[in-house]
Amino acid sequence: MGFFDKLLKFLAPAPNMQDYGFWINVKCNRCGEVLRVRINLANDLSSDYSDNASGNTYFCRKVIVGDKLCFQKIEVKLNFNSKRKLTAQEISGGEFVEE
Repeated sequence: MGFFDKLLKFLAPAPNMQDYGFWINVKCNRCGEVLRVRINLANDLSSDYSDNASGNTYFCRKVIVGDKLCFQKIEVKLNFNSKRKLTAQEISGGEFVEE
């Protein structure tokens, strides 16, 4: 390890090992393909400014397409509370499945 490598290692910020991922598994109604999708809780959530929202709540809407020959769109809507914990989920074109 050269001088510059040691200097770069010393000056570089420590990596953040916290994972902000929330995983869901969905099954396509048309072909039965099971898809595993990651929701980034730091970047994929949007603030919910609707009239019935209490406090800081968030939502996420994803349209998922499998990688097989079936190109059925699966739409997922997720609601989260202020601590980014899942409070409600809705799906069309598929169903939620366990891992």
